[in-house]
Amino acid sequence: MSKTTSKARKSAKAATAQVHAFQAETRQVLQLMIHSLYSNKEIFLRELVSNGSDALDRRRFAAVQDKDLLADHGELQIEIEADKEAGTLTLRDNGIGMSYDEVMQNIGTIAHSGTRKFLEQMGEQEKSASQLIGQFGVGFYSAFIVADSVTLLTRKAGAEAEQGVRWNSDGGGEFSIEPATLEQCGTSVILHLKEAEKEFLQEWTLRSLVGRYSDHIAFPIRLLTSKENKKGEKESAWQQVNKATALWARPKTEISDGEYQAYYKHVSHDSDDALCWSHNKVEGTQNYTTLLYIPKKAPMDLMLQRDERQGLKLYVNRVFIMDAAQSLLPQYLRFVRGVVDSQDLPLNVSRELLQENELLNKIRAAVSRRSLDMLDRLVKDKPDEFKSFWKEFGMVIKEGVVEDMANRERILKLLRLASTDDETAGVLTDLPAYVQRMKEGQDAIYYITAEHDKAARNSPHLEVFRRKGVEVLLLSDRVDEWMMSYLHEFDGKPFKSVAKGAIDLAAVNAEAADDQDSGSLDEDLLQRVGEALGEQVSEVRSSQRLTDSAACLVLDEQEMAIHLQQMLRQAGQEIPQSRPALELNPGHPLIKRLAEEFDTERFDSLAQLLYEQAMLSEGGVLPDPAGFIRRINAMLVEQRQVT
Repeated sequence: MSKTTSKARKSAKAATAQVHAFQAETRQVLQLMIHSLYSNKEIFLRELVSNGSDALDRRRFAAVQDKDLLADHGELQIEIEADKEAGTLTLRDNGIGMSYDEVMQNIGTIAHSGTRKFLEQMGEQEKSASQLIGQFGVGFYSAFIVADSVTLLTRKAGAEAEQGVRWNSDGGGEFSIEPATLEQCGTSVILHLKEAEKEFLQEWTLRSLVGRYSDHIAFPIRLLTSKENKKGEKESAWQQVNKATALWARPKTEISDGEYQAYYKHVSHDSDDALCWSHNKVEGTQNYTTLLYIPKKAPMDLMLQRDERQGLKLYVNRVFIMDAAQSLLPQYLRFVRGVVDSQDLPLNVSRELLQENELLNKIRAAVSRRSLDMLDRLVKDKPDEFKSFWKEFGMVIKEGVVEDMANRERILKLLRLASTDDETAGVLTDLPAYVQRMKEGQDAIYYITAEHDKAARNSPHLEVFRRKGVEVLLLSDRVDEWMMSYLHEFDGKPFKSVAKGAIDLAAVNAEAADDQDSGSLDEDLLQRVGEALGEQVSEVRSSQRLTDSAACLVLDEQEMAIHLQQMLRQAGQEIPQSRPALELNPGHPLIKRLAEEFDTERFDSLAQLLYEQAMLSEGGVLPDPAGFIRRINAMLVEQRQVT
């Protein structure tokens, strides 16, 4: 397309006002905003002020490359103006502004992968839906909670005055957009308030809300106020109503808990308070400040954020650089929110440089240590709060065992795991406590992985361990098998899967009075079963693990658990076919029945049934479920005829 043609199309597009229908999901959000939020309506002001602050940050950052972007329009600021006669509330910033195309993209649609989850959550919990506003890029739409209609005037910084845009909607199914001549860059949001929401035109209300939600904003927020002069005449004047100082740059002794929590809600778009925070200033060979928060609740898409995850806000000498600097956080700490402000990094630091800069690597290491320090303090001082934290974030902390070698020992001490120990039934245990409870003669930390907790607790592999009173860790999170494949020991004790390799508990002091060897099977029988099963198994042998079950499958030490193999195959990944060993319980009646069967067809059928039962108990999927049912039915019919 030629430049002439492109300009002609843009001119035609901007010639008259155009009416567009909202994206379907945007309409749903608007309807929920308008009709479902009955409490905490005041959050609209917090969201719009936060949007203005972000726009100012982005203009200042853009000016690092183009100084002309800060050449006019004076100090960067946010203005709030209430017009009681017109019934309008205007929030104005002289930030980066938007072009026509950006308005269409950012206001006409909701360009966020989590929108559907947002809608589902709002539909399920309408009264508490306000806590989700902002987390999914829908903060602007909160204006419709209190407004019958909203007008937006915006002009991109660096654009000509004639390239401004006017957008308007009543929150129904459509919006209009048209060109506008605007003398100043930035954005004005004009709310035509509903009759029942005129309290938001009161000066004291606005002043109170700014103080409560936005006092930490690092740009001046000015409110148009009126007062009588000496002649009794009303005069209007702009008055700053926030401190306009970066919270993290102030001394800790001057910051209240309420101010810390208010800033957390700004940076995280979370309506809940933070669980804890850490504010530190480092001076020396490097000079930087960190303010880190740990949330109380995990976001709905936490496990999906390995690919699209949030990071920390990065500033250089209080100049905004990046909204989500992922290089400052390891992936397993992706739930941490906060700010890093460095005095040493260059202002033109790029995303590529973020991945390679040595100073940032040191800051990242410090952020990791500070985050783990917060968790250590919770464990020591507030164990109940750490228990709540683990319920929300334990699965991602486990990722750190693999990803953060430098802090692995610290992370291992934070792990909270289910166990077979009666004293910890229903209560998660930690590894140091497990080691203290190890039996005399026990030389390994035993564990089992399974698809879910019930499958782990009922696994036949646990039978001899229960008989001997040996504690086994029950691991049923999706990341557990992956984590354990990288984990070899703790406190000098090796980890050992009860479902893999050989098990020898002869040296362990037995607690059960009837603990005794159940013997071994005849080699001819084991050979016959092996021939019946063919390539399905690597070998058939007598079991030292089983006391109640007839059979179980045992993998080699380095093989992947069967339930995980199945999960990966369902995800479309190619997994080599596993050939586990089949162990038979010499004392079980079914095995004795098998030894007495001389009919080849019935013997092969019974051997196949034992294998399939063992496969199902491991969370595997049978290749021929119909054949399994036929064999079960035939055995039941045969048993009935015998009786």
